[in-house]
Amino acid sequence: MFQLPILNFSPQQVAGVCETLEESGDIERLGRFLWSLPVAPAACEALNKNESVLRARAIVAFHTGNYRELYHILENHKFTKESHGKLQALWLEAHYQEAEKLRGRPLGPVDKYRVRKKFPLPRTIWDGEQKTHCFKERTRHLLREWYLQDPYPNPSKKRELAQATGLTPTQVGNWFKNRRQRDRAAAAKNSISITTTTTTITTSTITITITITITITIPF
Repeated sequence: MFQLPILNFSPQQVAGVCETLEESGDIERLGRFLWSLPVAPAACEALNKNESVLRARAIVAFHTGNYRELYHILENHKFTKESHGKLQALWLEAHYQEAEKLRGRPLGPVDKYRVRKKFPLPRTIWDGEQKTHCFKERTRHLLREWYLQDPYPNPSKKRELAQATGLTPTQVGNWFKNRRQRDRAAAAKNSISITTTTTTITTSTITITITITITITIPF
């Protein structure tokens, strides 16, 4: 008769491996490790009560596009406040991506607002703190500080900032992209062009036109 695998590590040891792989950002290895865990009922019961393991499963579900599994984990397990930021980001980003796929176009701010209203954060990952444009004020402040230092962060910096804010690298990249677009739009809006045209006729057949354009940019 086929024997179910036996758990060779304690739930605490499994949680430690999950936390290490999560912090490293190696989602592929994290997924392989989770798949290698035993399916014996007693072992599963112990692991399903461990927050680090559940959080790792949620992260892998998000990155593999298994949003149904992600929602199931987040809605049916109570997480501590320390995990809220990252899990809230996964919840929202998953719903955004589903909405974009359904509509066939990127979501604008109003679209994202409607998605958040339609799919509010479950109480299992919500601490009651008010959001501003989806992100907490502390997160927004940190993003703005990094933006002033480097508006074009490389992938390594995006991962570092994602760890610091509890967001995903994709969300960090989207925030920087949107911020650059807003800054360019504001700069264009605050630019005033004054054009002076002088026409001089030197002969009956030749016309020389001199155009002087002055652009003034108002700081913002």
